[in-house]
Amino acid sequence: MIINILQKIDFFLWNGFLVYLLLIVGIFLTVRLKGIQFRYLILSLKYAFKRHSSEHEGDISQFQSLMTSLAATIGIGSIAGMATAITAGGFGAIFWMWVVSIIGMATKYSEALLAVKYREQDASNQMKGGPMYYIKNGLNMKKLAFFFALFGVLASLGGGNLIQAQSISDAIFELFGTSKYFTAIILAFISFISIIRGIKSLGKINSFLVPFMALLYVISGLIIIVLKYNLIIPGIILIVKSAFNFRAASGGVLGFSFMSAIQMGLARGISSNEAGLGSAPIASAAAKTDYPSRQALISMSSVFLSSFVVCTITVLVIAVTNVYGIRLINGDLLNGAPLVMHAFENVLPFGKYIVAIGVCLFGFSTILGWSYYGEKCFEFIFNGKNNYAFRLLFILTVFLGSISNIQIVWPLADITNGLMAACNLIGLFLLSSVVLKETKIFFLRKTANKTFDF
Repeated sequence: MIINILQKIDFFLWNGFLVYLLLIVGIFLTVRLKGIQFRYLILSLKYAFKRHSSEHEGDISQFQSLMTSLAATIGIGSIAGMATAITAGGFGAIFWMWVVSIIGMATKYSEALLAVKYREQDASNQMKGGPMYYIKNGLNMKKLAFFFALFGVLASLGGGNLIQAQSISDAIFELFGTSKYFTAIILAFISFISIIRGIKSLGKINSFLVPFMALLYVISGLIIIVLKYNLIIPGIILIVKSAFNFRAASGGVLGFSFMSAIQMGLARGISSNEAGLGSAPIASAAAKTDYPSRQALISMSSVFLSSFVVCTITVLVIAVTNVYGIRLINGDLLNGAPLVMHAFENVLPFGKYIVAIGVCLFGFSTILGWSYYGEKCFEFIFNGKNNYAFRLLFILTVFLGSISNIQIVWPLADITNGLMAACNLIGLFLLSSVVLKETKIFFLRKTANKTFDF
C-alpha cells in the first residue's frame, strides 16, 4: 500500500511536473545566458583540467571540487541507468538524453555560480554553500531553504547511500558469492576512513578515484567500440532514427513509441547529470576560486563528461555488440548492469569484471559525494552542530544498505530528489538576474585584463 502511494507520487514528479519544470528553467537560463554552454564549452573543459592558484578562499581545489561533483554524478546510473533507458524507451531515449543534457549545462552553470557567490564560512573557517544558502541569502526565503536542506539530508541517506550500498553488495555477491555481511563491514569501514575527516579528505580521495575509475571504464569501452568500428555509424543512425519513431513498431523489444523514447531520455538525462537537482553546487561552494563564474564553467563541464562521454560510451557498447533484446531463461529482457556486463564480456575476456569494478567504484564514489552533500544540509538545519553525529549515521546507513533489499527506498529516493530540485529551481529562476550580472562581469574582466589567470 505505502509503496503504491510512493510510486504514484514518484510518477507524478518524474514523468510530468518536474521534468517539464526542469526543461522550462533550463531553456530559460540558456536563452538568458545566450547559449553559454555552446559558446564556452571548450573554455569550461580547459578550466576543468587546468591547475589554478590555491591562494583563493575555499577548502579544496577547483579540480577536487569537480571530482567530488562527478563522484556523485558519474554513478551507477551511467551504467545500469543507460541500459534501463534503452530497454524501457529504445535507443531513441539516448538522443533525448543528449538534448536534456545540453539544456542542463546552463542550469548547472547557474547553480554553481550562485553557490560560490552566496557561500559562507563556518566557525572553523570552512566554506558552506549550496541552494539552501543562495535561497536564504539571495531571496531571504528561509523556509524554502530549510525544506531544501531537509530533502537533501533524506536524499543523501536514501538514493545517495542505501541504493548505492545495496547495488555494490549485490554486484559483489553475484560475482564472487561473498557474504553481504562481510561486504557491509568492509564497505562501512572504508566509508568511515574516507568520510570522518571531512571535505579535504574526500576531495583528495575523489581526485584520485574518479579519474581512475572513469579512465578504466572509458578506455575499456572505447576498445570495444574501435574493435567494432564498422557498427559505429549504424549505431548512431539507429539512435537518431529511433528518437523520431512516431509510431511504435509491431511488438517485440522494438515496440517503442516517440513518447516513450522522450520520457526515458529526459528522466535518465536528468538523473545522469543531476543538473537542477541542487546537489553539485554544494561541492562547488567549497572550491578555491576567485570568480563565481570560473567555478560555474568548471561545474558545467561535468554535464558534458558524464552525459556525453561516460553515458554515451555505455550506449554505443550495447549498440555495437548486438546484445540488446536478449532474454533470460524466465523470458525477461536482460537489463541494467547485467546487460552492460554481457556487452563488455562479448568482446573483452574479463569484460564483466571491468563493469563490476565500475559499478562498485562508481557506487562508492557516489556514497562519498553524497556524504558531503548530506552533511552540509544537516549542518544548515542544525546550525553547524552535531556534524559527527550525521557522519556516524551515514556510515551506519552504508552498513544497513549493504545487507538489505530495500525496495521502498527507490521511490523515496526519487521523491526526495524531486522535492530538492523543485526548491532549487525556484531559487534559480528568481536569481537568474544575479547569474547574468556575474557572468557579464567575469567576461568583461577576462576581455579587459589578459594578465588574469583566465
